[in-house]
Amino acid sequence: MADELELLRRANPVPSGDPRFGDGPLGHEAERRLNQFVGPPAVERPKPGRFLPGHRSIGRLLSRPRRTRLVWALATTAAVAMTSLALLLAGPSTTPAVAAPRPLVVRADSTPVPLDQLAERAEGAAADGSSGLRKGTHVQSWSMGMSEDKPPITLPVERIVRWNADDSHTELVVATDPRHPGRPVLSDEDGDPGLVDDGHVISEQTFPPSWSDAPPESPPPHDAKRLRAYLQDAQHTGTPLTTPELLDATRLLLDTWTLGTREDAALVRLLADADGLRPVGQVTDRLGRHGQAYVYDVTGARQMLILDPVTGAVLGLESTATTAEPEYALKVGDVMDYSAWMR
Repeated sequence: MADELELLRRANPVPSGDPRFGDGPLGHEAERRLNQFVGPPAVERPKPGRFLPGHRSIGRLLSRPRRTRLVWALATTAAVAMTSLALLLAGPSTTPAVAAPRPLVVRADSTPVPLDQLAERAEGAAADGSSGLRKGTHVQSWSMGMSEDKPPITLPVERIVRWNADDSHTELVVATDPRHPGRPVLSDEDGDPGLVDDGHVISEQTFPPSWSDAPPESPPPHDAKRLRAYLQDAQHTGTPLTTPELLDATRLLLDTWTLGTREDAALVRLLADADGLRPVGQVTDRLGRHGQAYVYDVTGARQMLILDPVTGAVLGLESTATTAEPEYALKVGDVMDYSAWMR
């Protein structure tokens, strides 16, 4: 950190104690030196980044703003420089809420529970016939933004959707990271990343009544066969869902509905029939809940599904890079996307 601070001090053409500090625009020489520190000329910059393959919410691309002739007040320069340093160079002790979450770790001493067995548990939990199904969701999510000219950043948000009796609904989105309560959180609500207070409201909207009766707006069924057809309709496909498509459809379903015990049991039974989804053992998710983990490998990524060990309810879904993308500074093991659903 001392080296980076010294670099910033040398890049500042006017020391903070100088009588000219904050009085006006930079001179030609000062502006040239600041431009050299901030970045290369536009003609030398790489082309804007692209989305990496994976789930549609993975890789929220950070567009690079055009740099016109920089004429900054020195006070603003100092603030921007220190913010950039905090975002890009600081260690976990200074801005832990900005850091990407580490992949969930399976307990080495845990016993994997086959999906068939968990489906039987879920069916037992739903045997009394009660459900608890309701429209709306409460979810914490972390999504990684990537571009060719900036390090990857992770944007943590909490989203609460509530439906009203007249079929209108409200959506509240706030910037928060439950791993670091009360700490500043990285947000890009204005198109550029910056730190905001924990709990900062990104958006609060009310939507008019929706009269659609097509999946996922219509209530999901509570038997596996009908649920399979329902999810195919939600994904707009007439062919059987592949395992990655089923996991995507599960995310879409849970971003619309909070499932009851019967719907949970139907979904677990459906997942038990999916190819390549294998049990790996017990994990503790990012909200501190214990669950059973099931993984599926796709090109360049590993998807981990976390289920409640008793009811089979989906607790979370994590996508982790298994192939490095050096042009995006993406490393093997980086968490690209994570959702944790709450009841």
